Amino acid sequence: MFSCVGYGAASATAPLKPLTFERRECGPNDVQIDITHCGVCHSDIHTVRSEWGESLYPCVPGHEIIGRVVKTGPSVTRFKVGDCVGVGCMVDSCRHCDSCTAGLEQYCDANPVWTYNSPDAAFPQEGAYTFGGYSRSIVVTEHFVLKVPETLDPAAAAPLLCAGITTWSPLAHWKVGKGHKVGVVGLGGLGHMAVKFAVALGAEVTLFTTSPNKVEDGKRLGAHRVVISKDAEAMAAEHNRFDFILDAVSADHDVNAYLALLRQDGHMVLVGLPEKPMSVGAFALVGKRRSLAGSAIGGIKETQEMLDFCGKHNITADIEMIRMDQINDAYERVLRSDVKYRFVIDMESLPEAI
Repeated sequence: MFSCVGYGAASATAPLKPLTFERRECGPNDVQIDITHCGVCHSDIHTVRSEWGESLYPCVPGHEIIGRVVKTGPSVTRFKVGDCVGVGCMVDSCRHCDSCTAGLEQYCDANPVWTYNSPDAAFPQEGAYTFGGYSRSIVVTEHFVLKVPETLDPAAAAPLLCAGITTWSPLAHWKVGKGHKVGVVGLGGLGHMAVKFAVALGAEVTLFTTSPNKVEDGKRLGAHRVVISKDAEAMAAEHNRFDFILDAVSADHDVNAYLALLRQDGHMVLVGLPEKPMSVGAFALVGKRRSLAGSAIGGIKETQEMLDFCGKHNITADIEMIRMDQINDAYERVLRSDVKYRFVIDMESLPEAI
């Protein structure tokens, strides 16, 4: 084991502060990574504050990780020292259930080993759990490490490991492409990536937003049309138009208003996570044989495909870089939706020792 410096919270009500913790040494199949950048996801806030169930403390979040390989185990074949790599929301899974063998480790029957706050059987100490990317380094089994195209800005590539794959996976699964009319609901960390991907895939993209001040930004990101969802007449004019709608909103909202916009056999997919259960009208689905589904991040294979696509099309997130000691303020700004569209931590700002 070796000592690692990071930032974490001691309780659900405590601010994030510098701390040290133990990482496992690089094993035969492991890759050790010096972290250069880590994105800030709303999931980090939910977990740190125990809003999705009681978390383990100290909690070191972060699952949008970019860094350089500094060591590899003797059995590692895909990576070498100096490679630019990424680590997303998972660092392991059972590897033998139907989901895992299909390359969909995020749906592992035994539950994936999440990058932070998850029981860690790979660590030698009993009762250990994972620590995330708000830290100087991380050790991950080779299968869950991703190659990041050298052509991409590593800071702006960090959010691809969560916000990127979360929106790419449903677009790829439902084979969105040329000739499709696609709606994206919400222009935040997820929504802005969905717009970029759907446009690059060749779809005609309409952004739905409650904020008139996001109209120009939506068009700048590539949206062909922008509709203010509070405008009842504008929404009515969109009925029966869309082949596919990606809903990236985590605040409470009426999904029936968007289901009505789907054509016959259209699909609406949720990637946002509202706290309260939704009410879905049966007639909104049955009347046009529409479907409502959900999607969670993506498997390792499709995450690599997404990164390769981003390298080919020069797609990254719109980010604001922060120092590590600005993280608590950044959390408050995320809650106010005061960021366009993802914070990324410059890990060089992390103290070398405490």
